[in-house]
Amino acid sequence: MEQALFTISGVKSKVSFTPILAPMPRGILSTITAKLTKSISTQEVHGLYTQFFAKSQFVTVLPVGVMPKTAALTGSNHVQIQVAVDDHSSRLVVSVAIDNLGKGAAAQAIQNANLMCGLDEADGLRFDGLGV
Repeated sequence: MEQALFTISGVKSKVSFTPILAPMPRGILSTITAKLTKSISTQEVHGLYTQFFAKSQFVTVLPVGVMPKTAALTGSNHVQIQVAVDDHSSRLVVSVAIDNLGKGAAAQAIQNANLMCGLDEADGLRFDGLGV
């Protein structure tokens, strides 16, 4: 995360990553925070994240105020992201949800293999991986 932030912004950052354990059958909720180096609003950060992930097939930046839900991602390779600025502590707070058996494991491996082989990253991942 720190490397990605540096690559995007050119500013070295330290992040705090907090995975959240909750009674759910599958999925991971994470809260990631980073100290801000300048004043910025939630709307500005949201715009930056929305622009950065606009072409991503698997990442959804949710509307401001809508929190990620693991239940909405079950069996998929998708990620939901929400961002907020805590003005009191001058910290960026990023909330993320994934399906730990999809994006967190098997589906992510397929996506990476597709990229390594020069295929469309979504090949084999266009449908949720759950049987009916």
